[in-house]
Amino acid sequence: MAKKHRKHTNLERRNNDNFAPNEIAILGANCSIISDLVSKVSQKLFDYKLAYFDASHAKDVVKNKLSEFVFHHKGNVQITTSGNVNKFQQRLDFAQFDYVFINGNHYQGAKQILILDAAKEASVLKRLDQLDRIQFVIKLESETEYFSFLEEKYPQIKNLTCYTIDEIDAISNHIHNLIQEKIAAVKGLVLIGGKSTRMGTDKSELDYFGKPQKEFAKELLESNNLKTFYSVQNLSEKENEISDKFINLGPFGGICSAFQKDPNAAWFVLATDVPFVNERIIQLILKHRNPSKVATAIKGKGKEFVEPLITIYEPKAYPVLLQYLAQGYSCPRKMLINSDVEIVEIEDAFIRNVNTPEEFETVKKELEN
Repeated sequence: MAKKHRKHTNLERRNNDNFAPNEIAILGANCSIISDLVSKVSQKLFDYKLAYFDASHAKDVVKNKLSEFVFHHKGNVQITTSGNVNKFQQRLDFAQFDYVFINGNHYQGAKQILILDAAKEASVLKRLDQLDRIQFVIKLESETEYFSFLEEKYPQIKNLTCYTIDEIDAISNHIHNLIQEKIAAVKGLVLIGGKSTRMGTDKSELDYFGKPQKEFAKELLESNNLKTFYSVQNLSEKENEISDKFINLGPFGGICSAFQKDPNAAWFVLATDVPFVNERIIQLILKHRNPSKVATAIKGKGKEFVEPLITIYEPKAYPVLLQYLAQGYSCPRKMLINSDVEIVEIEDAFIRNVNTPEEFETVKKELEN
């Protein structure tokens, strides 16, 4: 049988829903009831980055010739522009959010919350085929009956958890659990194969602890149950190595190459020229990991900026990194400085870089003592 011709490279894709990495449509009630519910739930889940996707209810909108971006000094932004709903564009726009609520009266979500409102029976019937992944049911009135066509189409619907509209705490907790279900697993990435110009030899092969530092760094991550890979410049087919697909971009290229391999993982990136990073530091970063941020990064108490090569990069960091690359920047620190990052402060000594043979000899003696 002839092999099917592939016109484009078959890349690994992020696990998106229809419009966002993680979304839920709410339908079965008036739009005002849905938006009010979203508002109340979002106040309970303020630790997460949340968005609400709705249709404009304005009448006779004239297509604007000028896109307006109005930034308020307290951090609010109002955007007025012409455009259509496009799932590829929406996935970019919503990539930074942990959860996106959708007004299901207008757009179809990959998962659903069904509100039972006797006055909206006809509306639910019209959207019956959209209710293929109902997570739970909300009743406007506790005595509201399930519509017969719902039971016929989805015989298990009465087995789903059911709340009344005023049980905001319980509803919020349920949604909190749905958010937690899709938090990315963390994998490890040890950066090796750098030029090591000042050292004159490969820094990842230096021996501080009776073995090449790259092995020590890999074991540090693996001892915390992280499946760990080496980031290498050369083409490699080894199972534990990720070759650079973004050539001559240094660590930036290595991080992007890891995301190209698995865009659904968070990547704990660790350099090999920071020998004072130990088990306690690794566990500290993992303990303070904040998946709602772009990354969780170390910063020395006496330093001005974060250390980009002792950092957990979340899946939402990948599109941001690519946006910086599109602007001609390949510095991961620049991206972190200008993004929403969880910062873990430690003593400067733990993140001392070793770049020259003299520094290596000094540090090796310190570590031996």
